[in-house]
Amino acid sequence: METQVLVIGAGPGGYVAAIKLGKLGKRALLVDRDALGGECLNYGCIPSKALISASGIVHKAKKAGEIGINLQLSGVDMSKIQAWRAGIITGSQRGIATLEKGNNVQVLMGEARFTGANTAEITTEAGGADTVSFEHAIIATGSRPMEIPGFSIDGVHVLANKEALELAQIPGRLLVIGGGVIGLEIGTYFAKLGTQVTVVEMMGQILPGVEPDLTQPVLRALTKLGVTVHLNAKAGGYVQKDGALEVSFSTAEGEQKIVVDKILLSVGRTASSGSLNLAAAGVNPNPRGYVPVNESYQTNVPNIYAIGDIVGPPFLAHKASREGILAALHIATGETHPLGAVPSVIFTDPEVASVGITEAQARDHGLETVQGRFPFSASGRAQTTRETDGFVKVLAEKTTGKILGVGVVGPGASDIISEACLAVKLGATLEDVSSTIHPHPTLPEAFMEACEAAMGQAIHILAPVRR
Repeated sequence: METQVLVIGAGPGGYVAAIKLGKLGKRALLVDRDALGGECLNYGCIPSKALISASGIVHKAKKAGEIGINLQLSGVDMSKIQAWRAGIITGSQRGIATLEKGNNVQVLMGEARFTGANTAEITTEAGGADTVSFEHAIIATGSRPMEIPGFSIDGVHVLANKEALELAQIPGRLLVIGGGVIGLEIGTYFAKLGTQVTVVEMMGQILPGVEPDLTQPVLRALTKLGVTVHLNAKAGGYVQKDGALEVSFSTAEGEQKIVVDKILLSVGRTASSGSLNLAAAGVNPNPRGYVPVNESYQTNVPNIYAIGDIVGPPFLAHKASREGILAALHIATGETHPLGAVPSVIFTDPEVASVGITEAQARDHGLETVQGRFPFSASGRAQTTRETDGFVKVLAEKTTGKILGVGVVGPGASDIISEACLAVKLGATLEDVSSTIHPHPTLPEAFMEACEAAMGQAIHILAPVRR
């Protein structure tokens, strides 16, 4: 079997790269050992957001009495919810298959293993083996959940995101080890369905790596949901006891124990590169298994590229997709394009999103900045939806007003951030955004108002924060 480009991994990086290659006139072979869509579609981004949305309906229904709407919930049918989740995935898989076929991409389900810099062996689902020769290859095999001592993922007691999102029953008690993105998103989902959730996080704040002020509204909301959060805490191990799991963990106050029904392990992810036989191709991963690349996504072997999680964090589907497009462009045209600022979105409640640089990073670069902040409590649209916790903050150069970074925590943060992404990419100024008419009442008005606040011209707040 011959192809111009072998793409290994059909996640949001690989399947997008294959489609782009097809549009650019290249013959591509897309190989995956699991399912089209990869981790994102099948076990991560899409199913988690579907279930988060479902639990959000339950949560809103419970709060509806506050505005005079009294609803009686008859319960949650997890079998129907899970069937709905599975239906979304299946439909999307069919959509990807149609797109690949329509762009002349050949799809083969199997596990690829390099046998040289221009050859690979693919073990198919039926057990056969095909030898493929290629001119170029793109490695897009993603990442997998990390484990820690005492907590091997078994899919029964200790769960990763895949098993947690496929649970047929709502656990009564859940321990989440790791207060990062995955842990808090899934933990919030279960808390809204009535699970007693406890979070154990090694660091001194939830969502490590996120600016601390953006995490505070999330922590308040978790507390309101009844979630217990232990910071600066380390999980030690667990034993089965009376049909449940007794987990020990250490805190500043000493050793503690908790009895739960399930454990969600979400302490990070690691590269999925071990089965690729990279040495045969001459590709050199780093000690952690990630594959270093240059600005064109070429590895140390020029005809072999790597994109997405396999090149290292941040582990974001939209980053992988963009890298896939850029790698395809370089293969087809020789053009190199910069990746640009990569936004981050966290689907907690409230949501958190950011793009560009932070105030600390600006200081490190010796930049003089101004900052504006607008609270959702002053947003008419946020008030009408009763989601007023959080704010938008904007960081800009002091002399030019050029927008350097934006952070949002609050309702609709995942949508608001897109306008900020465009502003950062285009080098828009505070004046550009503040003079752009935003429809009223909408949540994105808060971005405009934050820009006005940074200019000292805030309309709907009296004392904007400027520094």
